[in-house]
Amino acid sequence: MKYSYMPGCSLLTTARGYDVSARAVVRELGSELIELDDWNCCGANVIDSTSYLLSLALPARNLALAESENRELVTTCSSCYFNLFRASHLVSKDASLRDKLDQILAAAHLRYLGQRRVRHLLDVLVNDIGIKTVADRVVKKLTGLKVITYYGCQIARAHDEYDSPYLLSAVDSLIEAVGAESLHYLWKTRCCGSVLMTTERTVGLKLVTELLTATHGADCIVTVCPMCQMNLDAYQDEISVRLGARIRIPVLFITQLMGLAFGLSEKDILLEQNIVPAKGLLHRLEKAGERDYR
Repeated sequence: MKYSYMPGCSLLTTARGYDVSARAVVRELGSELIELDDWNCCGANVIDSTSYLLSLALPARNLALAESENRELVTTCSSCYFNLFRASHLVSKDASLRDKLDQILAAAHLRYLGQRRVRHLLDVLVNDIGIKTVADRVVKKLTGLKVITYYGCQIARAHDEYDSPYLLSAVDSLIEAVGAESLHYLWKTRCCGSVLMTTERTVGLKLVTELLTATHGADCIVTVCPMCQMNLDAYQDEISVRLGARIRIPVLFITQLMGLAFGLSEKDILLEQNIVPAKGLLHRLEKAGERDYR
Protein backbone atom coordinates (compact mmCIF):
# COMPACT_ATOMS: atom_id res chain seq x y z
CA MET A 1 0.00 0.00 0.00
CA LYS A 2 1.31 3.45 -0.92
CA TYR A 3 0.41 6.66 0.89
CA SER A 4 1.16 10.32 0.26
CA TYR A 5 3.23 11.42 3.23
CA MET A 6 3.57 14.84 4.80
CA PRO A 7 6.34 14.73 7.40
CA GLY A 8 5.83 18.31 8.62
CA CYS A 9 8.48 20.85 9.52
CA SER A 10 9.72 19.38 12.81
CA LEU A 11 10.30 15.92 11.35
CA LEU A 12 12.89 17.38 8.99
CA THR A 13 14.70 19.18 11.84
CA THR A 14 14.38 18.42 15.57
CA ALA A 15 12.42 15.17 15.14
CA ARG A 16 14.31 13.53 12.28
CA GLY A 17 14.35 10.29 14.24
CA TYR A 18 10.59 10.13 13.94
CA ASP A 19 10.67 10.70 10.18
CA VAL A 20 13.46 8.21 9.49
CA SER A 21 12.07 5.51 11.78
CA ALA A 22 8.53 5.94 10.44
CA ARG A 23 9.64 5.46 6.85
CA ALA A 24 11.79 2.47 7.85
CA VAL A 25 9.07 0.75 9.90
CA VAL A 26 6.39 1.20 7.24
CA ARG A 27 8.81 -0.17 4.65
CA GLU A 28 9.52 -3.20 6.84
CA LEU A 29 5.78 -3.80 7.02
CA GLY A 30 5.43 -3.88 3.24
CA SER A 31 3.95 -0.42 2.64
CA GLU A 32 5.44 2.88 1.50
CA LEU A 33 5.28 6.53 2.52
CA ILE A 34 5.82 8.70 -0.56
CA GLU A 35 6.69 12.24 0.46
CA LEU A 36 4.16 14.73 -0.85
CA ASP A 37 5.80 16.90 -3.48
CA ASP A 38 6.02 20.61 -2.53
CA TRP A 39 4.14 20.27 0.77
CA ASN A 40 3.97 23.34 2.98
CA CYS A 41 3.86 24.06 6.72
CA CYS A 42 0.42 23.37 8.19
CA GLY A 43 0.57 26.47 10.40
CA ALA A 44 1.42 24.50 13.55
CA ASN A 45 -0.13 25.74 16.81
CA VAL A 46 0.10 29.46 16.21
CA ILE A 47 -1.29 30.42 12.82
CA ASP A 48 -4.93 30.48 13.94
CA SER A 49 -4.19 33.51 16.13
CA THR A 50 -2.96 35.35 13.03
CA SER A 51 -5.62 34.44 10.48
CA TYR A 52 -8.47 31.93 10.67
CA LEU A 53 -8.70 31.62 6.89
CA LEU A 54 -4.94 31.15 6.51
CA SER A 55 -5.02 28.45 9.21
CA LEU A 56 -7.33 26.47 6.92
CA ALA A 57 -5.79 27.40 3.57
CA LEU A 58 -2.35 26.09 4.53
CA PRO A 59 -3.48 22.53 5.34
CA ALA A 60 -6.06 22.64 2.51
CA ARG A 61 -3.26 23.13 0.00
CA ASN A 62 -1.59 19.93 1.24
CA LEU A 63 -4.89 18.07 1.07
CA ALA A 64 -5.39 19.26 -2.51
CA LEU A 65 -1.87 18.15 -3.47
CA ALA A 66 -2.47 14.68 -2.03
CA GLU A 67 -5.82 14.46 -3.77
CA SER A 68 -4.13 15.24 -7.10
CA GLU A 69 -1.88 12.22 -6.46
CA ASN A 70 -4.97 10.07 -5.86
CA ARG A 71 -3.68 8.80 -2.53
CA GLU A 72 -4.70 9.24 1.09
CA LEU A 73 -2.53 11.70 2.99
CA VAL A 74 -0.65 10.34 6.00
CA THR A 75 1.17 12.36 8.62
CA THR A 76 2.97 11.52 11.86
CA CYS A 77 2.95 14.92 13.58
CA SER A 78 0.04 15.56 15.93
CA SER A 79 -0.18 19.26 15.01
CA CYS A 80 -0.15 18.46 11.29
CA TYR A 81 -2.76 15.76 11.72
CA PHE A 82 -5.07 17.98 13.76
CA ASN A 83 -4.78 20.91 11.33
CA LEU A 84 -5.29 18.71 8.26
CA PHE A 85 -8.24 16.92 9.85
CA ARG A 86 -9.78 20.20 11.00
CA ALA A 87 -9.56 21.74 7.53
CA SER A 88 -10.99 18.63 5.89
CA HIS A 89 -13.84 18.42 8.40
CA LEU A 90 -14.81 22.10 8.18
CA VAL A 91 -14.70 22.16 4.39
CA SER A 92 -17.06 19.18 4.27
CA LYS A 93 -19.57 20.99 6.49
CA ASP A 94 -19.40 24.59 5.21
CA ALA A 95 -20.05 25.34 1.53
CA SER A 96 -19.21 29.03 1.85
CA LEU A 97 -15.87 28.20 3.45
CA ARG A 98 -15.18 25.68 0.69
CA ASP A 99 -15.83 28.41 -1.92
CA LYS A 100 -13.41 30.79 -0.19
CA LEU A 101 -10.69 28.13 -0.06
CA ASP A 102 -11.32 27.26 -3.70
CA GLN A 103 -10.58 30.87 -4.61
CA ILE A 104 -7.34 30.79 -2.64
CA LEU A 105 -6.21 27.41 -3.98
CA ALA A 106 -7.02 28.49 -7.54
CA ALA A 107 -3.99 30.78 -7.40
CA ALA A 108 -1.88 27.60 -7.20
CA HIS A 109 -4.04 25.84 -9.80
CA LEU A 110 -5.42 23.55 -7.13
CA ARG A 111 -8.82 22.59 -5.80
CA TYR A 112 -9.72 20.42 -2.81
CA LEU A 113 -12.76 18.23 -3.40
CA GLY A 114 -12.63 16.27 -0.14
CA GLN A 115 -12.36 12.91 -1.88
CA ARG A 116 -9.39 11.55 0.10
CA ARG A 117 -9.05 11.14 3.87
CA VAL A 118 -6.26 12.44 6.01
CA ARG A 119 -4.76 9.68 8.17
CA HIS A 120 -2.47 9.57 11.16
CA LEU A 121 0.27 6.96 10.87
CA LEU A 122 -1.16 5.24 13.97
CA ASP A 123 -4.40 4.69 12.09
CA VAL A 124 -2.52 3.13 9.18
CA LEU A 125 -0.41 0.90 11.41
CA VAL A 126 -3.34 -0.39 13.46
CA ASN A 127 -6.19 -0.50 10.94
CA ASP A 128 -4.59 -0.92 7.50
CA ILE A 129 -1.44 -2.89 8.23
CA GLY A 130 -2.81 -4.49 11.39
CA ILE A 131 -1.55 -5.53 14.81
CA LYS A 132 -1.02 -9.13 13.72
CA THR A 133 1.25 -8.07 10.85
CA VAL A 134 3.25 -5.90 13.25
CA ALA A 135 3.60 -8.77 15.74
CA ASP A 136 4.62 -11.20 12.98
CA ARG A 137 7.43 -8.84 11.87
CA VAL A 138 9.06 -8.78 15.34
CA VAL A 139 12.47 -10.45 15.50
CA LYS A 140 13.56 -9.09 18.90
CA LYS A 141 10.61 -9.32 21.24
CA LEU A 142 10.83 -6.55 23.85
CA THR A 143 9.83 -8.83 26.72
CA GLY A 144 10.14 -7.26 30.16
CA LEU A 145 10.27 -3.70 28.88
CA LYS A 146 7.91 -1.44 30.84
CA VAL A 147 6.67 1.49 28.77
CA ILE A 148 4.71 4.65 29.53
CA THR A 149 2.43 5.52 26.61
CA TYR A 150 2.07 9.27 26.15
CA TYR A 151 -0.22 10.47 23.36
CA GLY A 152 -0.34 14.18 24.16
CA CYS A 153 -3.49 16.25 23.83
CA GLN A 154 -3.77 17.15 20.15
CA ILE A 155 -4.20 13.68 18.72
CA ALA A 156 -7.33 13.14 20.83
CA ARG A 157 -9.09 16.17 19.32
CA ALA A 158 -9.97 14.53 15.99
CA HIS A 159 -12.88 12.79 17.69
CA ASP A 160 -13.69 9.18 16.87
CA GLU A 161 -11.69 9.01 13.65
CA TYR A 162 -9.85 5.79 14.50
CA ASP A 163 -9.48 5.67 18.27
CA SER A 164 -11.56 6.72 21.26
CA PRO A 165 -10.75 10.31 22.30
CA TYR A 166 -11.53 9.32 25.90
CA LEU A 167 -9.56 6.09 26.14
CA LEU A 168 -6.87 6.00 23.46
CA SER A 169 -5.38 2.56 22.88
CA ALA A 170 -3.67 2.47 19.46
CA VAL A 171 -0.13 3.03 20.77
CA ASP A 172 -0.72 0.63 23.65
CA SER A 173 -1.71 -2.05 21.14
CA LEU A 174 1.49 -1.53 19.16
CA ILE A 175 3.61 -1.65 22.32
CA GLU A 176 2.05 -4.96 23.31
CA ALA A 177 2.45 -6.28 19.74
CA VAL A 178 6.24 -5.93 20.02
CA GLY A 179 6.27 -7.74 23.37
CA ALA A 180 6.63 -4.82 25.77
CA GLU A 181 4.28 -3.92 28.63
CA SER A 182 2.26 -0.71 28.42
CA LEU A 183 1.93 0.64 31.95
CA HIS A 184 -1.22 2.29 33.25
CA TYR A 185 -0.71 6.06 32.99
CA LEU A 186 -3.55 8.41 33.87
CA TRP A 187 -2.01 11.41 32.11
CA LYS A 188 -1.50 9.89 28.68
CA THR A 189 -3.47 12.70 26.96
CA ARG A 190 -2.59 15.57 29.29
CA CYS A 191 -0.96 18.59 27.61
CA CYS A 192 2.83 18.90 27.87
CA GLY A 193 2.65 22.68 27.43
CA SER A 194 3.61 22.69 23.75
CA VAL A 195 5.19 26.07 22.89
CA LEU A 196 4.74 27.35 26.44
CA MET A 197 8.37 26.32 26.92
CA THR A 198 9.28 29.35 24.82
CA THR A 199 6.53 31.77 25.88
CA GLU A 200 5.63 30.86 29.50
CA ARG A 201 8.57 28.72 30.55
CA THR A 202 7.59 28.40 34.23
CA VAL A 203 4.19 27.01 33.26
CA GLY A 204 5.69 24.72 30.62
CA LEU A 205 8.24 23.30 33.06
CA LYS A 206 5.53 22.69 35.65
CA LEU A 207 3.45 20.69 33.19
CA VAL A 208 6.40 18.59 32.00
CA THR A 209 7.56 18.01 35.58
CA GLU A 210 4.16 16.61 36.52
CA LEU A 211 4.24 14.24 33.53
CA LEU A 212 7.78 13.01 34.18
CA THR A 213 7.39 12.48 37.94
CA ALA A 214 4.41 10.17 37.31
CA THR A 215 6.47 7.63 35.33
CA HIS A 216 7.63 5.49 38.27
CA GLY A 217 8.71 2.00 37.30
CA ALA A 218 8.94 2.70 33.55
CA ASP A 219 11.97 1.94 31.39
CA CYS A 220 11.01 4.54 28.79
CA ILE A 221 8.29 6.86 27.53
CA VAL A 222 6.88 6.36 24.05
CA THR A 223 5.07 9.15 22.21
CA VAL A 224 3.69 10.03 18.78
CA CYS A 225 4.08 13.82 18.90
CA PRO A 226 7.35 15.62 18.03
CA MET A 227 6.59 18.57 20.33
CA CYS A 228 5.75 16.24 23.22
CA GLN A 229 8.92 14.25 22.62
CA MET A 230 11.03 17.42 22.63
CA ASN A 231 9.49 18.78 25.83
CA LEU A 232 9.75 15.50 27.72
CA ASP A 233 13.25 14.71 26.42
CA ALA A 234 15.05 18.05 26.43
CA TYR A 235 14.34 19.47 29.88
CA GLN A 236 15.06 16.55 32.19
CA ASP A 237 18.37 18.00 33.45
CA GLU A 238 16.78 21.36 34.25
CA ILE A 239 13.84 19.71 35.99
CA SER A 240 16.19 17.47 37.97
CA VAL A 241 17.99 20.55 39.31
CA ARG A 242 14.70 22.21 40.26
CA LEU A 243 13.46 19.07 42.03
CA GLY A 244 16.75 18.19 43.66
CA ALA A 245 16.25 14.65 42.37
CA ARG A 246 17.56 13.05 39.19
CA ILE A 247 15.11 12.32 36.41
CA ARG A 248 16.56 10.29 33.55
CA ILE A 249 14.19 8.37 31.31
CA PRO A 250 14.53 7.86 27.54
CA VAL A 251 11.71 9.29 25.41
CA LEU A 252 11.23 7.40 22.14
CA PHE A 253 8.87 7.72 19.23
CA ILE A 254 6.64 4.68 18.78
CA THR A 255 8.31 3.96 15.43
CA GLN A 256 11.73 3.90 17.11
CA LEU A 257 10.50 1.30 19.60
CA MET A 258 8.99 -0.75 16.78
CA GLY A 259 12.24 -0.44 14.84
CA LEU A 260 14.17 -1.98 17.73
CA ALA A 261 11.74 -4.90 17.80
CA PHE A 262 12.12 -5.30 14.02
CA GLY A 263 15.89 -5.67 14.44
CA LEU A 264 16.78 -2.28 12.96
CA SER A 265 19.99 -0.67 14.20
CA GLU A 266 20.22 2.50 16.28
CA LYS A 267 21.40 4.34 13.16
CA ASP A 268 18.47 3.00 11.14
CA ILE A 269 16.08 4.80 13.50
CA LEU A 270 18.40 7.71 14.51
CA LEU A 271 18.11 6.75 18.16
CA GLU A 272 21.40 8.50 18.92
CA GLN A 273 19.77 11.86 18.14
CA ASN A 274 17.43 11.60 21.13
CA ILE A 275 18.70 13.78 23.97
CA VAL A 276 18.41 11.34 26.87
CA PRO A 277 20.56 8.34 25.84
CA ALA A 278 18.87 4.98 25.46
CA LYS A 279 22.03 2.99 26.22
CA GLY A 280 20.67 1.60 29.48
CA LEU A 281 17.47 0.60 27.75
CA LEU A 282 19.36 -1.13 24.95
CA HIS A 283 21.60 -2.91 27.46
CA ARG A 284 18.56 -4.31 29.29
CA LEU A 285 17.07 -5.50 26.01
CA GLU A 286 20.35 -7.14 25.05
CA LYS A 287 20.58 -8.97 28.37
CA ALA A 288 16.95 -10.06 28.11
CA GLY A 289 17.67 -11.40 24.60
CA GLU A 290 20.65 -13.38 25.89
CA ARG A 291 18.49 -14.97 28.60
CA ASP A 292 15.80 -15.86 26.06
CA TYR A 293 18.44 -17.38 23.79
CA ARG A 294 19.83 -19.54 26.57
